[in-house]
Amino acid sequence: MEITNKSRRIESIDLVRGIIIILMALDHTRDYFHQYSYLHEPTDLQHTSVSIFFTRWITHFCAPSFMLLSGVSAYLYQTKKGKKALSYFLFTRGLWLLFLELFYVSLMWTFNPTYPSFFLQAIWGFGASMITLAVLIHLPKPVLVSIGLLLVFGHNLLDPIHNSSLIWALLHQPNFTDFQFGHTQLMVAYPALPYIGIIVLGYSIGHIYSAQVDPATRKKWLRNYGLGAIALFILLRSINIYGDPSPWSKQKDLLFSILSFLNTTKYPPSLLYTLMTLGPVLLLLAYLERPLNSITSKIIVFGRVPMFFYLVHIPFIHGLGILAAMFSGFKASVMVNLTVWVTANPQLQGYGFSLPVVYVIWILVILVLYPLCNWFGQYKQAHQQTRKWLSYI
Repeated sequence: MEITNKSRRIESIDLVRGIIIILMALDHTRDYFHQYSYLHEPTDLQHTSVSIFFTRWITHFCAPSFMLLSGVSAYLYQTKKGKKALSYFLFTRGLWLLFLELFYVSLMWTFNPTYPSFFLQAIWGFGASMITLAVLIHLPKPVLVSIGLLLVFGHNLLDPIHNSSLIWALLHQPNFTDFQFGHTQLMVAYPALPYIGIIVLGYSIGHIYSAQVDPATRKKWLRNYGLGAIALFILLRSINIYGDPSPWSKQKDLLFSILSFLNTTKYPPSLLYTLMTLGPVLLLLAYLERPLNSITSKIIVFGRVPMFFYLVHIPFIHGLGILAAMFSGFKASVMVNLTVWVTANPQLQGYGFSLPVVYVIWILVILVLYPLCNWFGQYKQAHQQTRKWLSYI
């Protein structure tokens, strides 16, 4: 959900969203081009390097940040349209996102029209969270805030519960292998409970962007929220008792011990993962509320059309991956009609490029998609009042 008001404070939200979406493209470029990704996980401390680790780690900020900002945007939508209109919009857009995840996004990841695999990832998480928020916004605010805090801070209490059911996978425990429906496999990467908590908290702090709150006060709140989240992350991670199912440990040297400290759990996003990522993002929101310059005016173009960027960048990167595979001596078919996640395809063992090449391709993706996103942003701004479907993209 985007905010179209042109006030400076709203631009800071779109700017942060633009930064995050550019980082997201780096992660997906790495999936389709980095040779290491076809051998090991980038956060596997037994095999990774510092540069590989941080290439993956910096993209951890994407999903929690988008979810938090979606909650803020929902609150601001309500201030213009009312709670009933917001509830309807959240519910219908959530359903639309679920449809997109299953029948468009899964297809773009695999280029396989027989749908051997459905991937329930970020877009599913957004859809489920929006549908849930459509109901929860009618609760009294203290109850709503309590639910958000309970889900974010308490969902790791459920970690000892292991269940192979689909319902449990959709709610808390990722499952990539157990659900087969005919020839189609369902892989659940983004359980909904923690993301519902994040979008609820985003909605709950949305009031700080209302016209009644002056920028200095808003900056102070955002700064305090951000520093508080970072401090709590450091405290809880240090004592290694609660907040993440994978405790950190001393490694071969100080630098890798720091990597272990930062190596929190993404699937599902643990409390420490959430604090680690949202703390700095809240600080960005606090300190980027200023006039745009020559660089930020370009970045914000992506932040104004994040869903459009998401929907076009996947097939573009995948298409480039096909060309890269052919250039490397592989048949194009190994990148087409995929039945699993691309890095899990055994036919692609030995494929891929060094990390600097991945960064070059990532920059190319951003540069090529910039004019397309700029065009769509202008088109959306010019027609959003007459073409309501634009609010769903």
